[in-house]
Formats: sequence, C-alpha cells, structure tokens
Amino acid sequence: MTSKKRDVGYEAIADELRARIESGELPPGAKVPGEKELMAQHGVSRDTAWKALQVLRDEGLTHTSQGAPTKVRKFERIRRPANQRLSREVWGAGRSMWSADIVDKEPTLLDLRVERVDADERVAAMLGVPQGTPIWRRRRRYAVEGKPVLKATSYIPADIADGTEIAAEDTGRGGVYARLEELGHGPTLFREEVRSRMPNKEEKEQLDIARGTPVIEIHRFAAEESGRIVEVNEMVLDSASYVLEYVIPA
Repeated sequence: MTSKKRDVGYEAIADELRARIESGELPPGAKVPGEKELMAQHGVSRDTAWKALQVLRDEGLTHTSQGAPTKVRKFERIRRPANQRLSREVWGAGRSMWSADIVDKEPTLLDLRVERVDADERVAAMLGVPQGTPIWRRRRRYAVEGKPVLKATSYIPADIADGTEIAAEDTGRGGVYARLEELGHGPTLFREEVRSRMPNKEEKEQLDIARGTPVIEIHRFAAEESGRIVEVNEMVLDSASYVLEYVIPA
C-alpha cells in the first residue's frame, strides 16, 4: 500500500525554516535540511520540498553551490545611511561614502568605465542641459565578500569635469564630490528618488540576483548653491543585500 503524502504546503515549510534562521537556531553557515529530509519530516513530495527551499534562496536567506548542501547565507545586509554618507563631513574629509555604509567590509571594484559622451535626451533632462551637451559618464560595479551588490552610473557636465580628476579613473580621496568642492562646484543639496522594480536580464547577470528578487533603483541629484545640477547618479542595488536608512529630523 502506497503511503499518502500529507497536505503540507511549501509556503508553510518555508515559513518554518525561515523562523529557524531568523531565531538563530540555524545560524549563518549552518546546513539547511535538504529535499530528502524535508520529504521525510513533512511527508511531502520532492517538488514541494524543492519549492520550499527555492523560496529561501529567492529571499537571499540561503546559498547553494553545485555539489554542496544548502546553507544559511553568511552575507550581512549593508546598511546604507543616506543622511550620513552624503554629509560633507564624509567626502569633505577625503573619506569614501562606502565608509559610512560598511565598517568591517572592503568593497571591491569589479569594473570601471569612464568616457566623455554627448548627453542623450533622458540624461540631458536630468542634468537640466540641452540634448547633445558633452558630459562625463562614470560606470562602475561593486562587490562585497565576492557578491555583486551595486552598479552605478554618474553623469557630470564636461565644462566642469574636463581636465580634472573627475575625468580620470581614480578621482582621489573623497571622490567626485570632493573634487567638485575644490573646483568651486561643491554640492549643497542632494535629492534622491527611490524606486523598486524587477531587474532586467543584464542586471540579473551583473548583480547575480536570485530569482524573484527585486532591485532598488536610486536616482541621486547633486546641486550646487546656485541650484545647478552638477552630478546625477543612477544606482541599482540588489534589494536582498541592502537596508536603506533615512533619518528625518522632526
């Protein structure tokens, strides 16, 4: 006589495993019960067990390598304190804005491309300049502990950046904002627009994003005292890797 599988949904199994991870019962690096264990424990089919484990992988809670058991992900989310990282106290002192995000983790620059181009209609509108205006475009991608977490593209008017370190691969201590300050175009106001959406194919590959995981898209506008936009930065973040923190004085 064939035993009948119990009617246990994969969501319920995933909820149970998630609770064990969040409580610390299954700490970072711990082995997560595999498909066979879940099938035996809950009396469910292999497909149900697989779906439960897939939920945890999609949420970024677990990691599976080929030929190895599923384990609780060790990666700690990056806390991004927007107010602190954009403060003149950070970039004005020659510090990287990453220093406000991460204390004990060193980000790795995976690739960087700096080029002088003509602003297309979309970028020109963001910078408040005519279409075709020369600008410098800085593209880069970062990883933490080997995991790609962020891709960013900055646009700076060429009449400001030409012949400066802003147009070089290494912008020096404090980065672009410190150089803008030295040139008399230091930002006095930042505005960020935050959106959440599903990643496109390129973003999935470049950020190694788990299936079903959205990205956070941030558009930052840096304005000097006159109100002129001196830099626009478009960022795409793996939502499973970040916590966004905003402090708003009452």
